Amino acid sequence: MGEWLGDPLAGEEQTMTGPNRPAFHLAIPVDDLARARAFYGGVLGLAEGRSAESWIDWDLHGHQVVTHVVPAARQADAGRNPVDGHDVPVPHFGLILPVDDFHALAERIRAAGAEFVIAPYLRFAGEPGEQWTMFFRDPAGNALEFKAFRDESQIFAS
Repeated sequence: MGEWLGDPLAGEEQTMTGPNRPAFHLAIPVDDLARARAFYGGVLGLAEGRSAESWIDWDLHGHQVVTHVVPAARQADAGRNPVDGHDVPVPHFGLILPVDDFHALAERIRAAGAEFVIAPYLRFAGEPGEQWTMFFRDPAGNALEFKAFRDESQIFAS
């Protein structure tokens, strides 16, 4: 069972373990709902929730991501940060997956012909925080990063 340790409102450190993490909600702009549906539902394999003419709810492993049509939306990176010799697009979002799920998703992305911004690679090999990571974009240009840690207890390792 997961539990919160510490009181974030009192400035105490908090840690969450186990399956009972709270779900997040993220709304992102897209310029074409049909392409968003094909990508998030088809390529990523996410279950579709409620929808209307201008938005779709997606189940991102228990988290709610909503694609909202914003006509003529232009996605631009706010910036890029150099990490391990790569230019990481900012902003970006994604999930930390089990290693096998990470590699299965990488194969889905390849099979769909999507282009990686940063192809899957292993960071910090043999060190605390060893992780696989990859970046790609949805059809509207939103940057996504998915990771997988060899040992999830090392997610916040320094």
